[in-house]
Amino acid sequence: MNTIELENYTIAFQEQAYTELNLLINIKAYSSIYILVDSNTQEKCSKFLSEKIEADVRIEWIEIEPGEEFKTISTCSEIWKTLSETGADRKSLLINLGGGIVTDIGGFVASSFKRGIDFVHIPTTLLGMVDAAIGGKNGVNLDSLKNQIGLIRPPQLVVVDVGYLSTLPSEEMRSGLAEMLKHGLIANEDYLDSFKDLSQFQVDKLPELIRDSIRIKTKIAEEDPFENGLRMALNFGHTLGHAIESYQMESPSKTKLLHGEAVAIGMILALKLSADILKFTEEKCDKASQLISQYFKPVTFTSEDVSKIKTYLKHDKKNSSGNINFVLLEKIGQPKLNCRVSDDQINKAFAYYKDL
Repeated sequence: MNTIELENYTIAFQEQAYTELNLLINIKAYSSIYILVDSNTQEKCSKFLSEKIEADVRIEWIEIEPGEEFKTISTCSEIWKTLSETGADRKSLLINLGGGIVTDIGGFVASSFKRGIDFVHIPTTLLGMVDAAIGGKNGVNLDSLKNQIGLIRPPQLVVVDVGYLSTLPSEEMRSGLAEMLKHGLIANEDYLDSFKDLSQFQVDKLPELIRDSIRIKTKIAEEDPFENGLRMALNFGHTLGHAIESYQMESPSKTKLLHGEAVAIGMILALKLSADILKFTEEKCDKASQLISQYFKPVTFTSEDVSKIKTYLKHDKKNSSGNINFVLLEKIGQPKLNCRVSDDQINKAFAYYKDL
C-alpha cells in the first residue's frame, strides 16, 4: 500500500509520495511554493527534494535554527514576516521539510498566515514520520512548556520517504522508536513484540514498521480528531515525559533530552503507575520496562530533581479543573484515561525507574 487515504488528507510513501505531491501542486495551481527547513535539513535533504518537485512557479526556501529552544512564537513571527515581505498570498503552499519541530512550527505558521494557507509535511526523522507529522496537531512551546500554543488542522499531504532517515544520528532514530513502542503499548501487543530485538531487523523491514505505526496513530486520531476522548491515549508516557523534557531543557546543569528519550522515561514511569493503580500486572510492567530501557540510556534523577519535575505537571494539556490526569494501562492495548495519581505514587515510580 503506497498511500493511506484519510478524511481530510493523504499519507503517501516512497516514490508514490512525490507523484502525489506533484499532482497536488498541479491541481491546486499554487501561486508560489515556500519550503521551510532548519539548517540540518537544508544541508542534508534540500537538494534531494529540489530534484523531486515539478513546478513552474516561484519556489522560496526559509531556513530556521534547529532545536527545541527555537520552537517559539518568535520563530513563527520571523517566518510570517518573510512570507509577507516576499509576496506570499492565500494561494501559496508551505512545504515543511524536517523533523517534528519543523513540521509543528510550519503547520502552525501556515494555519494562521492570512487565516490559513495549504501546507505539506515531509518529515525527515523517524519521530516526525510516526508521530509529529501525523494527526494534524501544530504548535509551539511557551518558554520551556511543551506545545502550549497551537491548533489542530491537517496538511494537504504527508510525504513519508524512509530515505531521509539515512541522514540521522542514532539518538534521533531512538527518539522515534519511543513513539513506535508507545503505539504498541496502547494498541497492539503483537506490534510491540516486533521490537523485542530490533537489531535483528534489516533496513528493508523498517518501512512496514513505520506504516503499521502510522496506521495505529491515524486510526485513533481519525476517530477523535480534536482530542475529546480516545485520542488522549496517545499521551501515554507524555505527562511525566513532557515534564522531564521541560525540566532538563530549562536547567543549565542538566543534559537536554530529545522528545523520545524523555517519553521513554515517562512510559516506564507510567507502566509502574499502571501496575500500582490499575490491574496491569507486575510481570508485564517489568517486561515492557526492560524492553524500553534496552534502547535508551538511563538518566539519574535526585529527589530534588523529582520534586522540581512534578511542578511542571500542572501545565499538562490533559489537566482539567485543577486535576492532573494520567493515561495508564489496564493491559497492553487497553489504555485508561483521566487517572488520578498521588504524589507518593509518582515518587515510587521514579524509584522503580532508578532500580531498573
